[in-house]
Amino acid sequence: MKRILVADDDKRLADLVRRYLENAGYSVSVAHDGRKALDIARGRQPDLVILDLMMPELDGWDVCRILRSESDVPIIMLTARSTEDDMLLGLDLGADDYINKPFSPREVVARVRTVLRRSGGGGEPEQLVWSIGKLEVDARRHQARIEGEDLDLTPREFAVLRVFAAAPGKAFSRSELVGEAFGFDYDGMERTVDAHVRSLRKKLGDDADEPTYIETVYGVGYRMIDW
Repeated sequence: MKRILVADDDKRLADLVRRYLENAGYSVSVAHDGRKALDIARGRQPDLVILDLMMPELDGWDVCRILRSESDVPIIMLTARSTEDDMLLGLDLGADDYINKPFSPREVVARVRTVLRRSGGGGEPEQLVWSIGKLEVDARRHQARIEGEDLDLTPREFAVLRVFAAAPGKAFSRSELVGEAFGFDYDGMERTVDAHVRSLRKKLGDDADEPTYIETVYGVGYRMIDW
């Protein structure tokens, strides 16, 4: 049985989410402040954390930052703050998904299933390491290397690179990249895809005019060249 930690200072909301998740077959722990959430996460080692941003003791930003420095546990952020900057900051800190309040508890259950599946906790394909030319992408260790040298990628850059590496030769639209990499459909994120790709190309030592790895597909989006 998969273990889920729900961290939210709204006790009624946390209890509602807990009941829906338990009805879906998950084992659920609940915390109402950031320090308690960290204690439970460290002791119980959940398979996924649902994390509210506005909590006492430690806020969600700090809890996410600390958890991500200690483990690769999937994290879904809950927040009433719906600005694009908030969302991008959460993803930069390593969150795997982002749900705005108010929400349907059924939506939370669906997101949990999707994130667990994408992270390897519920149906992820066995292949988690891909080699494309001199590039190696290792989803188990959340690392990418060229000729053995680690690439310094942000969580979002790695998420995009992983999508490319898992399907070389496939052309992705910007909206498809957002959905595949981040697990949700958010129009504002499409505007950032080009920036992610530019940054990835720079770190890969790639040339947009004569690409070795990431190729622009005009009128569509991008694809990883199939070696």
